[in-house]
Amino acid sequence: MKKELIMILAGAVAVAGCNSTPQLTEKNIDKVIKAMTLEEKALLVTGIGMDTGSEGMAATVGASAQRVPGAAGATHAIPRLGIPSIVLSDGPAGVRINPTREGDDNTYYCTHFPIGTLLSSTWNQELVEEVGESMGNEVLEYGCDVLLAPALNIHRNPLNGRNFEYYSEDPVLSGKIAAAYVRGIQSNGVGTSIKHFVANNQETNRTAVDEKISDRAMREIYLKGFEIAVKESDPWTIMTSYNKINGIYTSEDHALLEDILRDDWGYKGTVMTDWYGGKDAIAQVHAGNDMLQPGRPSQYNDIIDGVKNGTLDEAELDRNVKRILQLIVRTPIFKNYAYSNKPDLEAHAKVTRQSAVEGMVLLENKNATLPLAAEAKNVAVFGNTSYDFIAGGTGSGNVNRAYTVSLLDGLSNAGLQADANLQKMYEEYLAKIAKEAASVDGDLFSFLPKPLPAEFVPAAKDIAAAAAANDVAIITFGRISGEFVDRTVADFNLSAKEKQLVNDVTKAFHAAGKKVIVVLNIGGVIETASWKNTPDAILLSWQAGQEGGNSVADVLTGKENPSGRLPMTWPVAFEDHKSSENFPRSETFELNLNAFMGIEQVAGDKKDFDWTKYEEGIYVGYRWFDKSGIQVSYPFGYGLSYTTFEYSTPEVAKEGDKVCVKLSVKNTGAVAGKEVVQLYVSAPGKTLDKPVKELKAFAKTATIAAGESADVTLCFNVNDLASWNEETSAWELENGTYTISLGSSCLNILTNAELAI
Repeated sequence: MKKELIMILAGAVAVAGCNSTPQLTEKNIDKVIKAMTLEEKALLVTGIGMDTGSEGMAATVGASAQRVPGAAGATHAIPRLGIPSIVLSDGPAGVRINPTREGDDNTYYCTHFPIGTLLSSTWNQELVEEVGESMGNEVLEYGCDVLLAPALNIHRNPLNGRNFEYYSEDPVLSGKIAAAYVRGIQSNGVGTSIKHFVANNQETNRTAVDEKISDRAMREIYLKGFEIAVKESDPWTIMTSYNKINGIYTSEDHALLEDILRDDWGYKGTVMTDWYGGKDAIAQVHAGNDMLQPGRPSQYNDIIDGVKNGTLDEAELDRNVKRILQLIVRTPIFKNYAYSNKPDLEAHAKVTRQSAVEGMVLLENKNATLPLAAEAKNVAVFGNTSYDFIAGGTGSGNVNRAYTVSLLDGLSNAGLQADANLQKMYEEYLAKIAKEAASVDGDLFSFLPKPLPAEFVPAAKDIAAAAAANDVAIITFGRISGEFVDRTVADFNLSAKEKQLVNDVTKAFHAAGKKVIVVLNIGGVIETASWKNTPDAILLSWQAGQEGGNSVADVLTGKENPSGRLPMTWPVAFEDHKSSENFPRSETFELNLNAFMGIEQVAGDKKDFDWTKYEEGIYVGYRWFDKSGIQVSYPFGYGLSYTTFEYSTPEVAKEGDKVCVKLSVKNTGAVAGKEVVQLYVSAPGKTLDKPVKELKAFAKTATIAAGESADVTLCFNVNDLASWNEETSAWELENGTYTISLGSSCLNILTNAELAI
């Protein structure tokens, strides 16, 4: 009897063991999935929703009520299975969370790092990785798990409202910079989400526009940067874009997400939607878009109903759940990391100041106007933006920072004195404009770029007085852009008042034998050809983050030698871009708030609104200008220095599929500096339509002392020279002799070599 009782108890324990609820670990993910109910699976693949409470909100920048207030979103926790909620935070220029919290006297500021166009202008992968390390530390210490960045869509056209977040018109530069950013962030044990996959190249009607793109352009231009980033940095997640491509939403495109991303490139991570992206939850799950953010009740219900009625294979749902669980077990929250809420913001401010310096581009410098002479102490500061410096763009790319160093503060910190009379005039004018400006309420409007005030032009007598009293003049022109709307052609060009200002100031200061410097505090390309020869120097400072004023002063005074190079072409006129024939003029389309509130719109047939045809194909940016022979204002890769460089004859070595080019770079000037060596390749062009040349590798030297040299090695894979054959759906490599060109821009080639394939 006793033996029989023991056997019964042992059997009961065995049954209990079989039925016990597993707790998630790195090694039992499949077991946990088997233990999950259908409802739990549906919860996990849909986010926790926005605190707006709106079922139908479309593409918005929001905040979820969770352990990190102000973060963009989170996943559902399933406590019974040991599955925690992970937090997803914007954005590309730094962590975007709320600085204040209800019932909490502390502040939670984050560092506003330089915008994407500035980071790419450094052409310095090591520096960008360092920026990423600092940014990732703030992700970690503020209790977030994944940063929704970087953004690396191609600069197809200068008017895209989000170009400031993106890197370049070239996929190699975009992919390499993004990979460095990802490596830096993820070195902290937190994740990234490279976005927006793929071709998020316009903000106008971004949630519905159908982009008609050739397979070759997709493979060689729009996908290539993502491919590089995936293979060189292994991002934890990828975010799909809002738009359709050839009739299919990217988040619903099985060929894009499974065949290309996972099968061709070998990607193993998680894919999520952009917030409220796509329309059909069943199609998204089937396509391999694992996570639907921020999550809506209708998506949850559709997934459950789809499995029950057979329109969705539960095996596909399980596949997506597994990828999300594989993400969760990598996160700090799963590993019980005790975040401090106290990252070293002071140290990170130093990082952003230095990184901003290295991405600033010296566009003009007649007669060595810069750096400023030591005796130049009194500065006449013109331009509205000089007094209201712009740290970065708006929308999810913005950062709630503690401060922004103004240009005036930066000049003062460098020992320069701004003209007090001018300062008073500008501050009174800007205060008056701010008082008169109509206030617009609502969360959405708070994320739209606010129009900058019309440029103030002082009276001729006041400009003359400033010329008499000061050693030099600085004029700052600003631009602001962000999500939801594209820039206008008027925003691309200088206004009549801006042109008047630069003309009037230059005339007065030149009459007094003094110099004029223009600083461009902008996020994207503007027109320069019509006025660039008027002032003596032009410094493109971009939007340099919270230390912007200090970084500009470092360059103006010669504390730092500018080494930034343009990551995109600056045309003479907007219309010179081939894509301008097929890009929305946002000023001609009404800003329709119904689109943002998720109200379905009747499908239309408006060119560049409902659909946009990429007629330029692979001829984007410098590829088009090279092919067409159209003159540019500043070419891709361009930038001046306070010193000069000389290249040695290159040596080319090919081993297997790898090609390496070695050369020496000598500083032939009088001051130390850094050089960006750019490697372009020209194909034989006998059987394939190929660009004149394409960037295939680049490297930035360390600081080279005057008279000293540095050895540089640049490598690429032979397969990088192939083109996509649309007829065979395969990469094709042309035989023959390729020309390798090395230079300081795509138009300033300093030496060549040949490569036989």
